[in-house]
Amino acid sequence: MEGWFDFDKRIFKNFSYLLMLQLLPIFAISSYLIHEINIKLFNKQMVYYFIASLAFAVVAFIPWRRIMWWFAPLFYLTNLGLLIAVEFVGKSILGAKRWIELPGIHVTIQPSEFIKVNVIMLLAYLISKTPPPERGYGFFQFIKLSLVIVIPFLIIAKEPDLGTALVLLITGYGILFLIGVNWKIWMVLLILAGAGAPMLYEYGLKPYQKKRIHDMLNKPSYQVRQALIAIGSGGMEGKPKEDATQTQLKFLPVSSTDFIFAYLGERLGFKGMVTVIGLYILLIFNLLYISWKHKKDYYIKTFAGGLAFLIFVYTGVNIFMIIGLAPVVGLPLPMFSHGGTSFIIFAVLFGILQNLIAFKDYSRYTSDSKIVMQTKDFH
Repeated sequence: MEGWFDFDKRIFKNFSYLLMLQLLPIFAISSYLIHEINIKLFNKQMVYYFIASLAFAVVAFIPWRRIMWWFAPLFYLTNLGLLIAVEFVGKSILGAKRWIELPGIHVTIQPSEFIKVNVIMLLAYLISKTPPPERGYGFFQFIKLSLVIVIPFLIIAKEPDLGTALVLLITGYGILFLIGVNWKIWMVLLILAGAGAPMLYEYGLKPYQKKRIHDMLNKPSYQVRQALIAIGSGGMEGKPKEDATQTQLKFLPVSSTDFIFAYLGERLGFKGMVTVIGLYILLIFNLLYISWKHKKDYYIKTFAGGLAFLIFVYTGVNIFMIIGLAPVVGLPLPMFSHGGTSFIIFAVLFGILQNLIAFKDYSRYTSDSKIVMQTKDFH
């Protein structure tokens, strides 16, 4: 039985507690604002917190280093199958077919949300199995890793869900940039992207997507105009709840989800917005530091770097979208906007990262003698 207690002691001893503490003020400010907007939404948010906490607790104790070799490919292929199934049995909501309804219980799942975990997990396994040489990955290894990213990107973009697809693409290639790819490959990609951008815009985007880009470059859409009014009216210090008319009188659309940052500006002003942005910056820098600190452990490096890029892209696009500097693509502010799926996804990713950090001593974690000792003690 002693071996199992050692297992518990190690995971709590090596946890990155700072990483978890950094999330608490983000949760607190988010909960405060959602409670003001709608008490029912706040109650649902508390349920999401509870489910996300359970998800974190479960995945933090799964021996990922021992099962990644079979779990990562199987999980990835299963989710790819679900993404393809969306095309045939998916449920359309507001013109987009992204959800699968589970029969009998009328619950919908969105496979494109879970694929982000799949891609980071499979990249971590493949990179750990074949680490990059000193000059970075060459062409053939780069293509192999790119397929892991590009295949789900194309399927999700077809749903259409270009916002989620681009988040996946940027996060995936951000990981490869951190891990190391020969600089000549990046130069070729930049040239091809620049040359192909006009053709992609003309033939690859749907009319409503072009309209969103046109609105961003010209006259802002209704949602963005209302968001800018909310932020501007908040001033430096913000306004009392009763005077926050953009939200209270329903001028500001989806104020608890995609546009919650605008309500933050209306209620807590410029100081509140800078505080939240600062919290995200510190979180991203800490994740990048963890990635650098464990640069020889490619599991930790990939997950920490992937989480940093994921939070950076979500946060950057959401805030730029609200102030009219990016097209409106429906991306939430990570771990801040109201919603369950996003919280659970990030809880899973943070749980896996904490597990990998706790068991960074791979030899002790997987040694046959330790396993035998645990088995004997347990019996």
